[in-house]
Amino acid sequence: MPDFSLPELIVIFLIFLLLFGGGKLPEAGRSLGQAIREFKNAMRENDPTTDVKAAVKGVKDAVSAEPVKKPKGKSTRA
Repeated sequence: MPDFSLPELIVIFLIFLLLFGGGKLPEAGRSLGQAIREFKNAMRENDPTTDVKAAVKGVKDAVSAEPVKKPKGKSTRA
């Protein structure tokens, strides 16, 4: 990721201010933040380690669960 110095950030801010104007600048920033958040969530969903963690959790839950009790009475055999 590139490192920006203070003068470079000021120039970028001024360009955004000229492009979007003072009234739409907060809206543009909010939209940019939401897009970055959605991108991170999509990357997190496609992470292969997430699938493994979910599978391990499912197996642990199944092992720790109480066994299913069979109903008393008639047998189900034909």
